[in-house]
Amino acid sequence: MTEAEAANELMRLARQIAYHDRLYHTLDTPEITDFEYDALLRRNTEIEAEFPHLVRADSPSRKVGNDISTSPLSKVRHDVRMMSLDNAFTDEEVAEFAARVRRFLALPAEAELAMTAEDKIDGLSCSLRYVKGRLVRAATRGDGQVGEDVTPNVAHIADIPQELTGEAPDVFEVRGEVYMSHAAFAALNVAQAAKGDKLFANPRNAAAGSLRQKDASVTAARPLQFLAHGWGAHSSLPADTQFGVMAAIARWGLPVSPLLVRCLSVEDMVAHYRDIQARRPDLPYDIDGVVYKVDRLDWQDRLGFVAKSPRWGMAHKFPAERAETVVEAIDIQVGRTGKLTPVGRLRPVLVGGVTVTNVTLHNRDEIARLGVRVGDRVVLQRAGDVIPQVVENLTRDEPGAPFAFPDHCPQCHSEAVAEEGEVDVRCTGGLVCPAQRTERLRHFVSRGALDIEGLGDKTIAEFFALGWLESPADIFRLKARRNDIIGREGWKEKSVDNLLSAIAARRTPDAARLLFGLGIRHVGAVTARDLLKRFVTLPAVRDCAQRAHGGDAEARADLLGIDGVGPVVVEALGEFFHEAHNCAVWDDLLAELTPPDYVVETRASAVAGKTVVFTGKLETMSRDEAKAQAEALGARTAGSVSAKTDLVVAGPGAGSKLKQAAALEITVIDEAQWAEIVRNAGEEQG
Repeated sequence: MTEAEAANELMRLARQIAYHDRLYHTLDTPEITDFEYDALLRRNTEIEAEFPHLVRADSPSRKVGNDISTSPLSKVRHDVRMMSLDNAFTDEEVAEFAARVRRFLALPAEAELAMTAEDKIDGLSCSLRYVKGRLVRAATRGDGQVGEDVTPNVAHIADIPQELTGEAPDVFEVRGEVYMSHAAFAALNVAQAAKGDKLFANPRNAAAGSLRQKDASVTAARPLQFLAHGWGAHSSLPADTQFGVMAAIARWGLPVSPLLVRCLSVEDMVAHYRDIQARRPDLPYDIDGVVYKVDRLDWQDRLGFVAKSPRWGMAHKFPAERAETVVEAIDIQVGRTGKLTPVGRLRPVLVGGVTVTNVTLHNRDEIARLGVRVGDRVVLQRAGDVIPQVVENLTRDEPGAPFAFPDHCPQCHSEAVAEEGEVDVRCTGGLVCPAQRTERLRHFVSRGALDIEGLGDKTIAEFFALGWLESPADIFRLKARRNDIIGREGWKEKSVDNLLSAIAARRTPDAARLLFGLGIRHVGAVTARDLLKRFVTLPAVRDCAQRAHGGDAEARADLLGIDGVGPVVVEALGEFFHEAHNCAVWDDLLAELTPPDYVVETRASAVAGKTVVFTGKLETMSRDEAKAQAEALGARTAGSVSAKTDLVVAGPGAGSKLKQAAALEITVIDEAQWAEIVRNAGEEQG
């Protein structure tokens, strides 16, 4: 996969996942199975791991849950964010999770690494706040930071005690899943059918819809249950291990999974996974995997979190289903960067409870590898890979002509070629190609870019066809078309004014979002932010890129000194700003907009806003943990020493970087001094 293809797919995945998040978390009416949703997330994670500089501002990896702004229930801000878990789908990934924990903590091979393992129940996440043993508040997860107040509703769930038994901390938030058993779900749908009401799709949706009722009497009429799996805010803890705290929660009167065990090896973890998988059909509730957590709580604290999940936990998901169907047609779609993507149109088939009608075939080489032709019978899979994915062609050995991949763009008929070293075939028409122009406009207004509400795909296509939108700057000139838009099908005066207001609100956009919105190849949301952190203004980015393209070695070195920016990105920036047409589009756009200088928010610490380089062997922590500490203190980390470096942390064995720091007269400290900086920042924060 090329970086351009990756950027395109990340954009599609962000939109698709956001759509399904809203259906699942807010409306309780999902259109896809958990397998399909997990696979979309996994695909997003895999691409981001391969291309970290392309991570979008609206990436699903940075979100937990979904926006609850339309909920009729009152809002509750969680004192401790409710996170989700990263997923594993193979035994090898579980082993890598354990190895990653060991590396981060710098544990010797002989050190014991205990994990808890329990079934992952498929319900609605809920947090129960107890003060002096009494339940005072219950809230859904929501977006992880703000949830919905469901306190009156959980009063009707028998599993949730209003008062804890025994001695509990003054403040303790129990977290778990509200669910509906298979038997209760079946009975509920029988009752729904008898009343002529809509049936629920599955027990999880039934539980979510029942708990999130404005009228608590509706919840009272539905048999919900609760299973605890963790905790949030607390005044103290009853134990120093995950297993010990869960045992205490059970003693206080809350149900905990009977399948929760403590494992001392990866082999034990996988064996318990197999045991739970075998028991799955006989369990009274739905589960979709097994959750592993580092047992020692002090190690959990050190491991900390990434964007939306803890480093100390992982969900090992169960595998998905496969199915056979027939490829009835192969269409070619043209993307924002001109890439020609083949899409298989399938005879509809049910896979994991979802009807599949289309499958991406990626590129010319993938079609050749699979030997896919119209009429072939193929095996589909909806799991941890491209979703949906053709995993086998059952009729490839039967006689027939191979699929003829086009050598001209189906939209503008320009020549379509593959650049040297790339597998993707691209239209050479550039902005002459209507597909590329409309896709670029869609990208420009997308959530990760300028995020202009009301300017969706249909509207862009309509205005483009009318000749009103040909470049991004035209969006900000639509005010002159107000009277022309009013009266068109679907447009009333209020909807037109709402659109124009949304556009006007973006006349002072975030500079990084604007740079990302231009759709420069290989410049994702994260790279755009990194460029603005270094250069502050958009003209400065353009100036450096143009000088680097013109052979200025200092400008090129300046760009390459940014962590995550490599030669490919430098080349892409230079080529973009070297093109006269692109510069004209850029100048036209900046004549309409006034993006402010980019400001980096940092915590107060001795290294906030500075660039730190770690070199040599760190003895009390891993390199990953050190970098995580630096970023938490508002610092930037770099892999090489340059004139832009502010501080070098050197351990034993530091070599050329230490010499370079000395030559540049950069401050060098040892690991103990770094630990002192971290401690002082923590005290200041406290």
